[in-house]
Amino acid sequence: MARAAPAPESFADLSERLLPAVVNISTTQTLKNNERGGGEDGQQFPPGFEEFFRDYLERNGRNPQEARPRKVTSLGSGFIIDASGLVVTNNHVIDGADEITVTLQDQQAYKAELVGTDSRGDIALLRIKTPKPLTTVSFGNSDDMRVGDWVLAIGQPLGLGGTVTAGIISARSRDINAGSYDDFLQTDAAINKGNSGGPLFNLKGEVIGINTAIFSQSGGSIGIGFAIPANQAKKLVADLKQYGKTKRSWLGVRIQSVTDEIAESLGLKDKSGALVVDITPNTPASKAGIKTGDVILKFDGKDISESRRLSKMVSEAAVGREVDLEVLRDNKKMTIKVVLAELPDEKELEQASNNEKPSAKKDTSGGNVAGLGFSVSAVTPALREKFELPTDAKGLVVTDVKPSSAAAERGLRPGDVIVEADRDPVKTLADLNGKIDAAKKIGRKSLLLLVQNEGGVRFMPLKVDDTDTTKKK
Repeated sequence: MARAAPAPESFADLSERLLPAVVNISTTQTLKNNERGGGEDGQQFPPGFEEFFRDYLERNGRNPQEARPRKVTSLGSGFIIDASGLVVTNNHVIDGADEITVTLQDQQAYKAELVGTDSRGDIALLRIKTPKPLTTVSFGNSDDMRVGDWVLAIGQPLGLGGTVTAGIISARSRDINAGSYDDFLQTDAAINKGNSGGPLFNLKGEVIGINTAIFSQSGGSIGIGFAIPANQAKKLVADLKQYGKTKRSWLGVRIQSVTDEIAESLGLKDKSGALVVDITPNTPASKAGIKTGDVILKFDGKDISESRRLSKMVSEAAVGREVDLEVLRDNKKMTIKVVLAELPDEKELEQASNNEKPSAKKDTSGGNVAGLGFSVSAVTPALREKFELPTDAKGLVVTDVKPSSAAAERGLRPGDVIVEADRDPVKTLADLNGKIDAAKKIGRKSLLLLVQNEGGVRFMPLKVDDTDTTKKK
């Protein structure tokens, strides 16, 4: 086992060497008069008082819609990776900016050109032109960092230039619900507003993370900060430098974690793997024959210990590469070959979703699901309008849920659509009750439902061991 580096007597020499490569980034954005947060002459309304001030202006003969556009500024940090003037920062630091200014440690300021951004990974690459070469820093290997290792954070917190803080790596692989590729390093080095986009260094002076977020109830540092690992960031930066955008691979599946209850309902021995809940048409997964309800156990020979690891593995693989997926389907393992494609941008994904055709008319039979505490109905025009269901909704609409039922505790709500039960489509109440009886006959304690609502599609295990779909005398 590698020994941890001892704490230095001082960080002064290291800080002095690194500070010139860390920059301040300020942005200016023009908000139109109908955009949130603005008032006449650029004044900002206090939250919750927008209507009050709007009424006040109208009573005094002044139209709030005629308010002049106003400019707002924001501050962040970044670091120089190329002597010619390439600067890395967070996408959220410069998102929507009309002007971007990079200020060096010597207070020289330069207008920046946007080379490219990646909103999914929260990375942006800028370019500035200076009369002389700049001091640079380079990425290190974030996989080498261990919990307890010393780190330095350098940035511009609260607009205070060139601030150095020290701490340790507090945890690895943190998921903070920021996106599909969450894999943050956690540190207790003080990070505050304005540190975003700045570097997190190891004791060699290598960038092992990009400071991105903090957990705080007050808005200030409480010793819980998060950084994008360098090994994740440097591939994105290389793509931005070469293409002006990032290139990620994708399968075209929506996945969720396998819980203990889901594992039991699927007959699995443990809860490893990624459960496929939805498949986008005309994608690598659909072309390869992946099905809803499949559990992906391995990707390219590597075990999937938890579902979010699959997203990371796929995104880091080369576009166009053929990989093997080990899949569990109906309690049988199989290997499926998939050719990875490039992940479309968000607009293309939205367009593809809008082009899906609405489903045909459904059987309208429905009623109470005996013993489970909720009622269902087939999709009807009236229910589609009442619950604002998508045009392609198919299955059984939940029309009522008893507050004290197991279904309510599990999170089932009126307006949810049950698409499948035990991985088979359900169109009528009889279909659903048949699945409940079948699960009970083989000794299953729960039935696995595929449920769709405004939040997307997910599998939901529902207890059936204390239910009965037949009439009791």
